[in-house]
Amino acid sequence: MPIPAVFEPYLSTLEDDRRTALETLISELSDHLPAGFEACMSYGMPSFSVPHTRYPAGYHCKPDEPLPFVSVASQKNFIGLYHMGMYAIPELHRWFTEEFPKHSARKLDMGKSCVRFKNVQHIPFSLIGQLAKKVTVEEWISVYESNLKK
Repeated sequence: MPIPAVFEPYLSTLEDDRRTALETLISELSDHLPAGFEACMSYGMPSFSVPHTRYPAGYHCKPDEPLPFVSVASQKNFIGLYHMGMYAIPELHRWFTEEFPKHSARKLDMGKSCVRFKNVQHIPFSLIGQLAKKVTVEEWISVYESNLKK
């Protein structure tokens, strides 16, 4: 799938190795995310969110923005993958941390929802594709709403 045009201004500012890595990450996400997520820029990062047409309430922190799900970014010292599902769904987080060593010889560098890749050659793109398939829009909305009510 081609890179969504909305990401081009961001990608055009990157050095070639970073741009290539982010384009590959974006392609993995685009190709494997279930139907209903929409490409957009969110918080200055290429993102895939639940559009207002599917979830009119939007993101509780900024209701005028769509409900975020996954973003990627070129940070100063790493490429970041920000996956809200891994933050909100313990089983998904557990699955990812157990699968990661099968796809990379590197130590997993991860916060609650951010996976940091310091070397673009060591990004396990196929694992990211598998991760992208794990949560549908409907499941994400349900998880999001149940966490809001806590």
